[in-house]
Amino acid sequence: MPQINPDILRWARETAGYSPEEAVERIGLRAARGRSAVERLMALEAGDVDPTRTQLTKISKEYRRPLVTFYMAARPIRGDRGEDYRTLPDARPPAEDARVDALLRDVRARQSMVRALLEDDEVGPHAFVGAFSADSGIKAVVAAMHDILAVDDDAPRKENMPRSDFDALRSAAENAGVFVLLIGNLGSHHTAFDTTVFRGFALADPIAPFIVINDQDARQAWAFTLLHEFAHILIGASGVSGSTRAISGNRRLSKLEMFCNDVASEFLLPTPDLDLLHLSKDMDIAQMITAVSEFSEGRNISSSMVVYRLFRSNKIDRERWLSISRTLREFWLKARTDRRIVSREAAGGPSYYTVKKHRVGAALIALIRRTLKEGTITPTKAGKVLGVKPANVDTLIRDNGRQFV
Repeated sequence: MPQINPDILRWARETAGYSPEEAVERIGLRAARGRSAVERLMALEAGDVDPTRTQLTKISKEYRRPLVTFYMAARPIRGDRGEDYRTLPDARPPAEDARVDALLRDVRARQSMVRALLEDDEVGPHAFVGAFSADSGIKAVVAAMHDILAVDDDAPRKENMPRSDFDALRSAAENAGVFVLLIGNLGSHHTAFDTTVFRGFALADPIAPFIVINDQDARQAWAFTLLHEFAHILIGASGVSGSTRAISGNRRLSKLEMFCNDVASEFLLPTPDLDLLHLSKDMDIAQMITAVSEFSEGRNISSSMVVYRLFRSNKIDRERWLSISRTLREFWLKARTDRRIVSREAAGGPSYYTVKKHRVGAALIALIRRTLKEGTITPTKAGKVLGVKPANVDTLIRDNGRQFV
């Protein structure tokens, strides 16, 4: 019988972001035989005691590692997360990074299976993935986005116009071959990611490019994040992105992150439109916030993005940008809390499958529906790709009530 590697047990816990005290709670380890729960865990990690099959299964689930990992002779090499484009991690707990890594492992595994399905269908690489660089310039990348997403730059400026409507932009990106997922936790609201941890990430695979958006963010910000990550796809730069909202004045975004921000904001709010927002120098912060909010609401875009655009266009200084950004974030957090209270008190709401379909995206559901029908993927793997149990796959992919499995 192969033996459990105790060093892997400790490594898996640490990379999951759990202290010994947190881990024993997660895996349900209790005091026994004169030892505390933590002492029993330390004994497992020292190799003094072997975990039972039930314990190892629970550890595998809570640490988000396959069972086979614990039998390896040495710690596995860390998977490629791409670049970390977020602001400096001075206030980011190590446990949060471990959870982001867990999410990245999960999405990369799903992407790998999707790529295999597409290769079986002889789908070739998308020419736009990695076709540009930051040296190409903002205008060139924005123009390419308009061409790929088939969004008319001369379309009338109206609410819910394709340029700022997330569902329309997502559909256009999926039609172009990019899978766009909404994921804001690791499977439960207890594991939700704050937007200060990550806002989105891009996996710039030439055959199966993926974009993941943290749906804990304001819905009006999703379009910006989608376009920001799409810019990463166009320049072939996989990685985790943060937010334009600064927490403190000493943080700086990387040049590449600023470039993708500028591309997304120019797409959503072209310079001629931005020039329609007039702010006088004698306005105080409250007056500026009112003007920006009214301007953004009429265009269905994020106020934070508008303020960022004003700063990058030298229409306001850095101090005002930071001050307004912090105030807008405080407003948003309060509004989100109020909405959650109302939601808990209200009856009804969309079903689990309706919410899941929206998070997974039409393109991924269509691919799994077709390949299941053709028999090229199993329900187990389909569940892994869709992020649901195999038993729930059929209901999730039903089209107008028809079954395909």
